[in-house]
Amino acid sequence: MATPVTRLCAHDLTSMHYRDANLVDDLIGQRSFTEVMFMQIMNRPARPVDMRIVDAVLITLMEHGLTPSAIATRLIYMSAPENLQGAVASGLLAVGSQFVGTMENCSELLDRIIAAGDPAQTARGIVEDARRRRAHLPGFGHHLHKPDDPRAIKLLALTEAETELKGDHVRALRLLAGTVDEVYGRHITINATGAVAAMLGEIGVPTRLMRGFAVISRAAGLVAHIAEEQTDPSGRFIWETIDHAIPYVGKGRSAHGAADAASPQPGSTDARDGKERP
Repeated sequence: MATPVTRLCAHDLTSMHYRDANLVDDLIGQRSFTEVMFMQIMNRPARPVDMRIVDAVLITLMEHGLTPSAIATRLIYMSAPENLQGAVASGLLAVGSQFVGTMENCSELLDRIIAAGDPAQTARGIVEDARRRRAHLPGFGHHLHKPDDPRAIKLLALTEAETELKGDHVRALRLLAGTVDEVYGRHITINATGAVAAMLGEIGVPTRLMRGFAVISRAAGLVAHIAEEQTDPSGRFIWETIDHAIPYVGKGRSAHGAADAASPQPGSTDARDGKERP
């Protein structure tokens, strides 16, 4: 078996290199974080167009409110405030095929369409199969943004304005979106991660690496949630809200059982006097 090698980093007593670039002389104070990150991941210098696309992606995916990743981070930080990195790591585990990281699933579909001899027929087969199985089509639909996800509109417009890019991935996404609307008989929005799949594909990011950019971006957002947790904590409130909202059923006795059911809930009307309780 050949001895493994690495090309990512080397260091000696007086210097350190990231790939072939001297950290002190070539990178610190000379390049941005995004440039160096892209170089390390993609093994090539970042072009201006790469920078614009990656920055737009990182900004888009950084924050989305109290989603599962942020809730996990806040609860773990509440439990172990000495372990900031553990709280962030717990939130990053939620970056997957259902939330934040769905661009990878969508990109797999775009790869199939681009490689097909008949892209239109392939797109139709993908959509009809998803509808038959009543499966979610990655990259499409959003529970809040209707009729269109404003992030996707902006991201695709930015990408289509980049004349250096071939446009294959964006065209595949547009074809897929048109097929979705036709098959379902109504308009279903391209969501942000669908747009991100096309964007990263345009600059050559392999499908199986795309979720890594979501991890990098969301890590920054989760640190922000910890910063807010330190000044305006909500972890215990989340815990206690869930503890009261999900009833126990069984033979044991619950502190939140019959007494809670009999008492008026926040914002409800008390039948005793008809007044709304705070």
